Amino acid sequence: MVRTDNTGVGSGRRSAVQNAALLIGAVFLVVGVLGFVPGITTDVGELSLAGHHSGAMLLGVFQVSILHNIVHLLFGVAGIALSRSRAGSRNFLIWGGVIYLVLWICGLVVGHDSPANFVPLNNADNWLHLVLGAGMLGLGVLLGRGQVTADR
Repeated sequence: MVRTDNTGVGSGRRSAVQNAALLIGAVFLVVGVLGFVPGITTDVGELSLAGHHSGAMLLGVFQVSILHNIVHLLFGVAGIALSRSRAGSRNFLIWGGVIYLVLWICGLVVGHDSPANFVPLNNADNWLHLVLGAGMLGLGVLLGRGQVTADR
């Protein structure tokens, strides 16, 4: 009988939570790159380093800045790296979900024209963050269920 350790090594199979973290990480990486691509991101010439003054819109809907795109890239790299283990995948999904739910709340509380809106975030970003946060948290909890006992 082949046993796997916390990294998922042994059977050659990745767990569902690892696949979910890998997929979400890859999507974030692609979104981070696309945030710099003219045509996919409208008004790339108005892309600012940070802040609510950035006029660039990913897919013409989501307000982005250089900082916003870099955050997506880093989040993607983290998701891909952490998908190598079940525990890392579960943590990425749960804590990433919590981060995105906090971003959703911040987006609701902070005015769009406020200097505190440094990422920047618009209404479309806010509601996407709700969906991402709830989805990632749910996947981490559901797919990572039994994970703690399996890793011991």
